[in-house]
Amino acid sequence: MGMSVPAGRKGGRRRRGTPRYGAMAEINMTPFIDVMLVLLIIFMVAAPLLATGVPIDLPQTKAAPLNIEQKPIAIAIDEKGQLFLMDQPVRAEDIVPKLQTVAKSGFDERIYIRGAKAVNYGRVAEIMSLVTSAGYKKVALVTEPEKK
Repeated sequence: MGMSVPAGRKGGRRRRGTPRYGAMAEINMTPFIDVMLVLLIIFMVAAPLLATGVPIDLPQTKAAPLNIEQKPIAIAIDEKGQLFLMDQPVRAEDIVPKLQTVAKSGFDERIYIRGAKAVNYGRVAEIMSLVTSAGYKKVALVTEPEKK
């Protein structure tokens, strides 16, 4: 009669050079998660630093905030009376030509003027008159909501 051969590796000796278990196919996720957490912390710290504009102490009112879809053109007047168009310093004489280059939809563009609390109201009115006399009709003053 013939000799029987055991099925699989249950019996008998192990062959030389072959591993007992097959290759591991899983990915070690721990280094990947560590890198992602470090990147998350970096972006959480860096994001507020990138979203800064000209620091202005705005007056407070009871008006409700506006619901707008696109970013409007912003003119800021700081405590010293300096003008900023879209966070870039500009002179009062150059504000109308620079507005015409920034305004994409022409005279229908929405323009917000932010004046510091300490700045003279005459300076704010002067800038508003420059902008409206250039043909822009959607000009508004920006204030902060009243804190309770």
